[in-house]
Amino acid sequence: MAFADHSLRTLPPETSDRSAWYGPALLDSSAWIEQLSQVEIVEVTRAVRDLARSPRDLTSLTSADFPLPTLGPRLRQLVDEVIDGRGFVLIRTLPIERWTKREAAVAFLGIGVHLGALRMQNAAGHLLGHVKDLGRSSQDPHTRIYQTRERQTHHTDSCDVVGLLCLRAAKSGGLSNLVSSTTIFNEMRRRRPDLLKVLLDPIETDRRGEVPAGGRPYFSIPVFNWHADLISAIYQRQYIESARRFRGVGPLSPQQIQALDLLDELANDPALNLTMELHPGDIQLVHNHTILHDRTAFEDWPETERKRHLLRLWVAPPNARPLPEIYTERFGSITPGNRGGVVAKGAIATIPLDEPPDTATF
Repeated sequence: MAFADHSLRTLPPETSDRSAWYGPALLDSSAWIEQLSQVEIVEVTRAVRDLARSPRDLTSLTSADFPLPTLGPRLRQLVDEVIDGRGFVLIRTLPIERWTKREAAVAFLGIGVHLGALRMQNAAGHLLGHVKDLGRSSQDPHTRIYQTRERQTHHTDSCDVVGLLCLRAAKSGGLSNLVSSTTIFNEMRRRRPDLLKVLLDPIETDRRGEVPAGGRPYFSIPVFNWHADLISAIYQRQYIESARRFRGVGPLSPQQIQALDLLDELANDPALNLTMELHPGDIQLVHNHTILHDRTAFEDWPETERKRHLLRLWVAPPNARPLPEIYTERFGSITPGNRGGVVAKGAIATIPLDEPPDTATF
């Protein structure tokens, strides 16, 4: 087709590194599950015990405060794999059944600071997120979708690496689905380069009320960004659509809708994506620049103490990939190790170790 040939001449090349994978090729989970050894578990347990006795302000926690002589170097190797390789890993299994919720949270924070700097996840300044259903609806423009039991749909978070620790699983559903955004880029380039070109132009995305001082209530960054010979993605379809509510933001064009529909179609294709289940004690690490992640809808347990509950960290590793200047609008900075997160007016870093009440905004 003539339009395809013309478009290909103006598009970045396909990416053939390890971030471009297909789900069926990764069905052997031994390739991406990392089992903790007893020595490593003992190290974490000892570090949790020592830190629990300390009055230290956890918002300034460093790896030196949470010594992991064996596991620490391995964690740095794993984050290298997440950033420069496949883009995700599942670490199994912390013995959270032996710990209080506070101890599990401290363990996750301690592991997190071995991966990089922790970033604020919301306007309340939370460095530790509690992912659970608050009975809200995604139709509310101030609701973040992780606060519901609805399917999230494939998206990225506003950080380099997102980590999840499963404390309790749902009664049914709530599965994690990952897809390589690099593979989606390649497939769109082959099938519809004219539509891919649309996604290389800036598009408005709703901040959902988490607005930096002096900033707009939305940011405008392309879905796909070619920089330093790397393709990086930033995407949340629902927030792109809800940004149309703001003055000065026009409706999506027919070609933009076609392009986003094709992206979603590819993300939902089982020939591309991979589904996994997180069990209590599992930690999942995902690279937001090369992976779109989704969570299926779920049915929860009726008892409060059994309801689905995950802890979340947003991490800025010091060896993160270079990002284009336009990411400053969302990430605040493009300096590796000091970027990403939500920087809203008046936000002060805090760590809610205990499960917040259902009425909390986090």
